[in-house]
Amino acid sequence: MSNCQGEAGQSDYHPTGEGHHHHHGHGHGHDHDHDHDIEPALKDSLYGKIDLDRVRCLNEHSAGAARGIFKPWDKRKDREPYLESDCDEQLILFVPFTGMVKLKSILLWGGPEGKAPAKLKVFINAEDVDFDNVEGRKCTQEWDLVEDQGDLIEYHTRVAKFNNVRSLTLFIPENYGDDVTRLQYLGFTGEWTELREDPLVTIYELKPNLADHKTPAGENLGHQNIF
Repeated sequence: MSNCQGEAGQSDYHPTGEGHHHHHGHGHGHDHDHDHDIEPALKDSLYGKIDLDRVRCLNEHSAGAARGIFKPWDKRKDREPYLESDCDEQLILFVPFTGMVKLKSILLWGGPEGKAPAKLKVFINAEDVDFDNVEGRKCTQEWDLVEDQGDLIEYHTRVAKFNNVRSLTLFIPENYGDDVTRLQYLGFTGEWTELREDPLVTIYELKPNLADHKTPAGENLGHQNIF
């Protein structure tokens, strides 16, 4: 567990592209696709629905670095800016949205060689997750991540568990052997719904106003305020 201070259905693996990618599973879901398979999903991109001003990260090497890994699609292969952990390999990212989300997938590109994250645990609508309590909390879903992260990879969610999402908290507990973890891109796909505040409705009770009724002595009984 990181002691740094900061802001806070399993499926088969089908490698695509040039070369064969070997993935060693650890019994958790890891349904994913490589970069050139996911362009049709861009119509569901949530890039513009992330509340970037409220994104925060625990154990980031540079303050505010986490915001830089949310990039437009044409910048997805840019290696900078990137997010890197500080005193060990663990990271916790809090990502709020500007509305209600039905999350379909997480798009991730890790760092080179041993800096690539090895596991990912995600919690929904959990703003209080930190390094003191994350190990003891049940996550919504977790993945074993692909070791060879030479390109962008999409990890699919169990969508039924990711309805009504206001925020995501992502916990990376370990990487593939380096002292620090690096993320170069993070994105999401899904459906976004605008949140509308219910209009304030004032209900007037049809009751007599006691101020209009006087006692036999002509004195008001008092005033009744209806809130």
